[in-house]
Amino acid sequence: MRGVIVLAVLLVGTGAAAHPLAPALLELTERPSGDQFDVVWKTSVLRVPGSDLRPRLPEHCAETTPVAVEQSGDRRDQLVRRWSVDCGERGLVGSRIGFDGLGPARIDALVRVALADGRVVRGVVRADEPLLEVSQAPTRDAVFVDYLQLGLDHILGGIDHLLFVFGLLLLVRGDTRLLAKIITAFTVGHSVTLSLAALGLVRYPTQLIELIIALSIFFVAVELSRSGGPESSVMRRRPWAIAVCFGLLHGLGFAGALAEIGLPAGEIPLALLAFNAGIELGQLAFVFAILLAQRLLQPLLDAAPRWVEQIPLYAMGSLAAFWCFERLAAVLAA
Repeated sequence: MRGVIVLAVLLVGTGAAAHPLAPALLELTERPSGDQFDVVWKTSVLRVPGSDLRPRLPEHCAETTPVAVEQSGDRRDQLVRRWSVDCGERGLVGSRIGFDGLGPARIDALVRVALADGRVVRGVVRADEPLLEVSQAPTRDAVFVDYLQLGLDHILGGIDHLLFVFGLLLLVRGDTRLLAKIITAFTVGHSVTLSLAALGLVRYPTQLIELIIALSIFFVAVELSRSGGPESSVMRRRPWAIAVCFGLLHGLGFAGALAEIGLPAGEIPLALLAFNAGIELGQLAFVFAILLAQRLLQPLLDAAPRWVEQIPLYAMGSLAAFWCFERLAAVLAA
């Protein structure tokens, strides 16, 4: 697998923090009396160079309270702004809300509007369509596309999850049949816990799960660095079983992406299916990219010294160890 070293180094070099930027969230909740809305705007404390992200509300909505700013999140990595607006008799139905400044930064943002009659309108806005129309209810097609994109963005932006998959690829060493088994096992594992957590049937401490995910990557890196044949350890004898177990943990991590935006009323099965499909598409695209890189680069790197093969293993282990200490600090702080 020396053909994937270059890609591994690039992944490590760009991923010192897993999920570095959470999507921006603009949430409006209508008060029971109507007309008045409580506004919450969440953004990362890290600013993308060249970005100037600003929420855009309808012109007929006037601020009634000053903006209050606070920091929150597991590592106080979010800025939360709160204020209230009065939208008069027109309300928000039929209006368009969203963000300015999405273009240069290429940021996806989430918009959620909870109306007093119980209806919830939510969606993902992007540079090519920065505003969301507050309609009676989103269409099924819109729900599927939005949650598919959310799942795809989450897995491709999650360097910790991708590094775990990368470790599984190194473990099989070109055995296509075994690769299919462990990828399927990992998929089954994280799909189960993602669905249970998203439906509220399983509750868990987020910081602790993130720590265990980092430990799972470190565990794989240590196992790969050890010498031994295919029967030398449980992980090498039954890699698919390990993939299922760790998949259950990673599924809880995936569920965190749904915690902010929630699931659309009446379309929960469709949204879960789309989000899972997005994760699988991203995962398969990553596996395909690794295998393609191996095929293209293998002839150039076959002449490299044998110790070069250890570079991705120690890079994985070092980064996972860093995450372990970082996330342990978050657990202790909580």
